[in-house]
Amino acid sequence: MDSGTTTTRPTRSSRTPALDAQCAAAVDLARSVAVELAEPGHVGEHLGAVAEGDRVVTHLFACVASGYRGWRWAVTVARASRARVVTVDEVVLLPSDDAILAPEWVPWSDRLRPGDVGAGDLLATSADDLRLEPGYTGADEDLATGDEGASILPYDMGLTRPRVLSRYGIEDAADRWYSGHAGPHDPVAKAAPAHCRSCGFLVPIGGTLGQMFGVCANAYSPSDGQVVAFDHGCGAHSEALAVAMQPQPDPPIVDEFGYDILPAPSEDDSAEPPTEALTTRPELEDERPD
Repeated sequence: MDSGTTTTRPTRSSRTPALDAQCAAAVDLARSVAVELAEPGHVGEHLGAVAEGDRVVTHLFACVASGYRGWRWAVTVARASRARVVTVDEVVLLPSDDAILAPEWVPWSDRLRPGDVGAGDLLATSADDLRLEPGYTGADEDLATGDEGASILPYDMGLTRPRVLSRYGIEDAADRWYSGHAGPHDPVAKAAPAHCRSCGFLVPIGGTLGQMFGVCANAYSPSDGQVVAFDHGCGAHSEALAVAMQPQPDPPIVDEFGYDILPAPSEDDSAEPPTEALTTRPELEDERPD
């Protein structure tokens, strides 16, 4: 054979296996095995048979157990070549297309949400957490110099920890705080008279996050003891002024249930009074000029 040429073996064409008659007729055998495995009354009618291969057939039975709507008992039977005896291969409970299934499994690390850790719970942080990076403890320098006061300055700066927030951790916290209820988009902040940056109850914090956030120390604020953005705000701002309310008169009280009895006007009272005739007094006649 020439080394420059290659030959390929012809592939066998795939074919659909034929339904074996003897295996397909073993309905009673398949049902008896399914009834033996399931609880009494949980195996329903025969739904059909499917050829799995040469002389291999799966019988399907309805599952009538409560809570398993759409599930089917699948009993696979088979026989050897030139053999007349049909034997049971396996029995399983399989879902159909309209079966009720449990939700897709989600890993524990993906199911965890902020606020899920309660009293007594422990949440282990992985060694490769992107939010953290190695910190400065000063242990090597202390051992080398023997100076007990060498770690005072790092301790005051908050660096004597095995791990500290990484750049990613800082940005993640800033985005979460700013877009949450402590940011400027909260309804309380939109209705505030001024921002937190001008409030006397704002306690500054150090580090990079201190450029955008502080801690509220107003007991009457809904954000008391919480981190707030500088452009957050609430109605308890230290410079908020009370608006003097103008006194409003009380509305008139109308008694719609009581009534007063008044006398009806008579005909004489309704008539107009007579007009008195003009008269002249005699003593005035003499005083009239000629």
